[in-house]
Amino acid sequence: MQQSAAPPRFDQLFAVAQRSAVHLEMRDGYAVADEAEDYLRWQETGERDADPDSPYWAPWVDMVRRATARGVAVRRARIISEPVSDYIRYEHAGTSVNVAAGEEVRWLPRRQAADLMLPGADLWIFDDEQVLLNHFTGSGEWAASPLELRTEPDLVKACVGAFAAVWERAVPHAQYEIR
Repeated sequence: MQQSAAPPRFDQLFAVAQRSAVHLEMRDGYAVADEAEDYLRWQETGERDADPDSPYWAPWVDMVRRATARGVAVRRARIISEPVSDYIRYEHAGTSVNVAAGEEVRWLPRRQAADLMLPGADLWIFDDEQVLLNHFTGSGEWAASPLELRTEPDLVKACVGAFAAVWERAVPHAQYEIR
């Protein structure tokens, strides 16, 4: 198993991507600290921060725009259960910012992914060469060692194939209706 003891920071991996940065999300809920305040506000008011220039979104939007400006394709595929969880409703409400930043986003109902062989963790794939596994606890918080960078050719190939299969079946954000 090839992994680095201390992987580069996510923003560093993103900054050196040359061709692609793709993200596969497979959970119906997350409880990460940087979203807590925005998610609570959305639960209480139904309003989501959808301002690309807000302090919440600006760092992400800037990073994605810099990547796409140098020709990097940034794509995100979300496998979701239907009817969707409140958290997925929250994600959907903010996805317009991801798209405005330059990401392509697609949604795949979980039952349509039942015959696909998928990795056991959410992940990012950079340039079809590096897989950054994202580890979460059962409650959706970051695990003690949340990021694991892997480069074994067979693992990378399997993850690239899994993402491609999901992407092919998934519905573009503009066409996906929450159920």
